[in-house]
Amino acid sequence: MQLKMKKIFLSIALLSTAVWAKAQTETVLQIKPAGDQVISKHIYGHFSEHLGRCIYDGFWVDENATIPNKGRIRLDIVEALKKIKVPNLRWPGGCFADEYHWRDGIGPRNQRPKMVNTNWGGVTEDNSFGTHEFLDLCQMLNCEPYIAGNVGSGTVEEMAKWVEYLNFDGVSPMTAIRKQNGMDKPWKVSYWGVGNESWGCGGNMTPEYYSDLYRRYATYARDYAGAPLKRIASGANADDYRWTETCMKNIGAGRMWGLTLHYYTLPTGKWNAKGSATKFDEQEYFSTMKNCLRMEEIVSKHAAIMDKYDPKKKVALIVDEWGIWTDVEPGTNPGFLYQQNSLRDALIAGTTLNIFNNHSDRVRMANLAQTINVLQALILTEKEKMILTPTYHVFDLFKVHMDAKYLPINFSSPDYVLGDKKIPALNVSASQDPTGAIHISLVNLDPKNKITLNTDLGDLKWKTVTGQILTSAKLTDINTFADNNKIHNEKFTGARKSGNSLKVDLPAQSVVVLELK
Repeated sequence: MQLKMKKIFLSIALLSTAVWAKAQTETVLQIKPAGDQVISKHIYGHFSEHLGRCIYDGFWVDENATIPNKGRIRLDIVEALKKIKVPNLRWPGGCFADEYHWRDGIGPRNQRPKMVNTNWGGVTEDNSFGTHEFLDLCQMLNCEPYIAGNVGSGTVEEMAKWVEYLNFDGVSPMTAIRKQNGMDKPWKVSYWGVGNESWGCGGNMTPEYYSDLYRRYATYARDYAGAPLKRIASGANADDYRWTETCMKNIGAGRMWGLTLHYYTLPTGKWNAKGSATKFDEQEYFSTMKNCLRMEEIVSKHAAIMDKYDPKKKVALIVDEWGIWTDVEPGTNPGFLYQQNSLRDALIAGTTLNIFNNHSDRVRMANLAQTINVLQALILTEKEKMILTPTYHVFDLFKVHMDAKYLPINFSSPDYVLGDKKIPALNVSASQDPTGAIHISLVNLDPKNKITLNTDLGDLKWKTVTGQILTSAKLTDINTFADNNKIHNEKFTGARKSGNSLKVDLPAQSVVVLELK
């Protein structure tokens, strides 16, 4: 009798465990109709600093190079970036911006003075890539230029004349020089950063001092006919909420279009030993993703402070430096910040973009650091060779959200558990484009377990579902110059329609984007 009762209790326990496990792996996702909120395409912006091989040996090739180029701008890179519809490009920095004097980078190249790039490796900068070259690149990419002005070592007059050179269509000393340099009509550049990281490499300022200085510089950065500026203040480092509070209070919503925020994901959380880009175990992966997910908290808290002073949300929160920052690849110049790009980095990109999409009422611009050969790059080059990283493929997937209407979502994420620690395994964002198509981006951070989703779309009408997936066998998998297509987007068949519900089997360690029509 006792043996029989034990078997019954064991059966009940196993059944309970099975039911519990099913409850843990099935997630109900609710997607609601769109309101007026739009996911700005500028959230999908990028960053090109005079750092390492981002500009030189990246965008910009040697004048005797046999690599196909137009005016020394590398054409295969241009085509790759056009494919993902790069909306804006930030330049010349970064820390380099506050030691850059724009007049050194105009006129005949053989007459431009050289300088030392003291921030990044102490290398010689020959200024062959300057204002005209950058704006030529933006025109080739069909994207908006975002220029960071020099506040740290520059002057008000220097910045004011740069704006005049770029934007004034009349008679003046600056327009005369511009015409001598081959550009008759102004470019009409709108996005204008007033300094960069003014709390650190841009001058080690206090927020009180910087906010006063901003008001002075921004006053003389003039709006010219047909070229109103979107002035952008240098904002906080990560969770420095006092910086945001001071700028919002002292500058005021009417004097700036945007306020920046910089936050990098460090695998170990330590600046002096960040961790490898390619050699990490699950413990370090978990730590990395936990640090990545802090972006949600950081954006939310900065946005809440901005809401106090700007309840109508006129000022954009601009996360113009973000991404994973690891130790450099062995044998490379430590000042060049060259790192490889794995499946882990793709999961970071998808997660971060989902966070930005879900905060698109306040986050209206962002810039991944950086475009080529630096930090979490989209593209890596080796002489004539070029590879697209897993991060590039995430941007290719997510471009469907650009300027689409935000769809509110509601769900409770299952946990990704490692030892006695846990983080949310699932993150999601959704939008509806002008044709009525619905796009849902899903990221499963759990490296072992799939997630089953039962999605309620309410009154949203749709008939068919298709999708694409980015994943690989190992979190450490990368694309290399010998195997440049190991990780790429593929057709996803794990979604199906059931009535008006959407059923999805989301594989472990994957990024999936669905299209419902």
